[in-house]
Amino acid sequence: MSDQTPNKLETQSAAALSHAVSLSDLIFGTLSTDAQRFQALASGQEGLTFEYQMTPRDPKPDQPVQIEVTAGPAAPVLEVFIHYTLDGSTPQLGADNTRTLPTMRSKLEWNTLLWGYVRHFQGELPPQPEGKIVRFLVSGLTQDGVRLWAQDERGRTVFSYTVDRHSVPSWAQDAVFYHIFLDRFAPTPGRKFALPERLDGFFGGTLRGVLSKLDYLCELGVNALWLSPIYPSPSHHGYDATNFRAIEPRLGTRHDLRALIEEAHRRGMKIVLDFVPNHTSNQHPFFEAATTSPNSPYRDYYLFTDYPNGYKTFFDVPSLPQLNNEHPAARRYVIESALYWLQEFGVDGFRLDYAHGPSHDFWTDYYAAVKKANPHSLHFGEIVETPRLLRTYEGILDGVLDFHWAQNARKLFAYESIDAAAFEQFQNAHEAYFSGRNLARFSFLDNHDMNRFLWAARGDIRRLMLAAVCQFSLSAIPILYYGTEVGLSQRRDVRQGERAILEEARLPMIWESDQQQGELFDFYKRLIKLRRESPALRNGTRSAWLVDPSNGRYGYLRRAANETMLIALNLFGVPQTFDLPNVGWRDAFTGELLSPKQHLPPFGFVIGRQG
Repeated sequence: MSDQTPNKLETQSAAALSHAVSLSDLIFGTLSTDAQRFQALASGQEGLTFEYQMTPRDPKPDQPVQIEVTAGPAAPVLEVFIHYTLDGSTPQLGADNTRTLPTMRSKLEWNTLLWGYVRHFQGELPPQPEGKIVRFLVSGLTQDGVRLWAQDERGRTVFSYTVDRHSVPSWAQDAVFYHIFLDRFAPTPGRKFALPERLDGFFGGTLRGVLSKLDYLCELGVNALWLSPIYPSPSHHGYDATNFRAIEPRLGTRHDLRALIEEAHRRGMKIVLDFVPNHTSNQHPFFEAATTSPNSPYRDYYLFTDYPNGYKTFFDVPSLPQLNNEHPAARRYVIESALYWLQEFGVDGFRLDYAHGPSHDFWTDYYAAVKKANPHSLHFGEIVETPRLLRTYEGILDGVLDFHWAQNARKLFAYESIDAAAFEQFQNAHEAYFSGRNLARFSFLDNHDMNRFLWAARGDIRRLMLAAVCQFSLSAIPILYYGTEVGLSQRRDVRQGERAILEEARLPMIWESDQQQGELFDFYKRLIKLRRESPALRNGTRSAWLVDPSNGRYGYLRRAANETMLIALNLFGVPQTFDLPNVGWRDAFTGELLSPKQHLPPFGFVIGRQG
């Protein structure tokens, strides 16, 4: 990478934005290619499978729970059983605390992909009182008496759920998040950013730097901060922790974190930390002990395939060994580490990195513990999987990052690879699919693992504004990536040949006022204020009133009890006229009366208000 990284890093220039941009996004995950999706579809149906299809998904006290299991051609079972416990232990056949229930065959269907029949079985777990954790296994018997055990799509066999009344914290529904990459946001007052030789070097952002910028963040209007990992780590990003219960000295001290949290809370701001339960650094003392002594108690904290050099990792990165969160001691260590920050520092929750790594059963225990410590804490996961799988985290997480919305929004507003009709079809289905569920979606246009939106839009601020208006006028909780509000972009695409240089999207924050896009900052300031003040934008119902793909016109309404908001978006680079539905609309930013025939400039927008 050194041959691609200049000695001194500069903020974006107009010339840099003229460089060619990739027309496809770099989105990591287990389903990032067609081949991976095809394989997942086939393997997920061929055996005896439980895919967390439960009704209700988030059981309340005294509600029975329906369980659906499928048996594909590779699982010729005649009967299927549910084995469950109520004392938190893993069920065992024949144990006094394990109860067994039969299921009934509910459906038989042909599966062309598998070229065989798939049978569906349903069973019902009895209602339980509040606070109970139900843990269960599912087995099936073949005609010759062989017992098969149901697995999820990752090969796990232990399933569970909690019976509680928890819901997404009310403060989260009214939040506007600001995503801070700590090393790149702000140095300690009196210091300047360092100028490392490489983009993966240390620029010197600190917790005290964030504290010094709270006035700026309050002026912008955000009321929740998501901080990248603060834990000791050999990297600039911190997703490879060497200690889950300490602070990286480069970033600051315990005192600095307390001061930041206390001052943020005084201003009505929430602080959410990034937490990484799936893996550690290979420099973590537990891993070092596990690899140097076969008798180490920490050997079972990791997943060795060929001890000591072969072990499971995060996406085949040797420096990121995967934790064995199914091992009781390892699970306690991870969960108690999260509790440490909740109880000792009063953080308001966690953004959970690669939350699809640990099992649903892990998250059952995690969620019960953190909600007991602070029922109002927020816990949302990074899960780059199908919407069907995302919904299964209801009841064990408060929410998920909405990668599907981000991909479609970038296609519409940045890449122009879909039109208004395709986006509306997605948006309408997406909202319906997640409606009525106790699971929040968190929207974003970009983050630290992909090209910044402004780069993808070839530096066109008008397109960024259009996308932001759409993001902030929908029900998902919006997240703003640091620097977007002042025009921070990047100098190169994150895809460089065979490599992904994610650091390209992690340049240091622009603090020099003459290099900031003041117009963009004022726009975001007004947009955030409008969302925070508008019940219709945060919680209203949505309906499209104009979908005109041939002319690039798109509009929808958001309605609440005493307020209706209108959004009109011109997706084309030519002026357009919109015939507004009804009359009496006023510009939500200026208060001026809107014309029934509203003229919008190229890539222009208007937000109207009634009521």
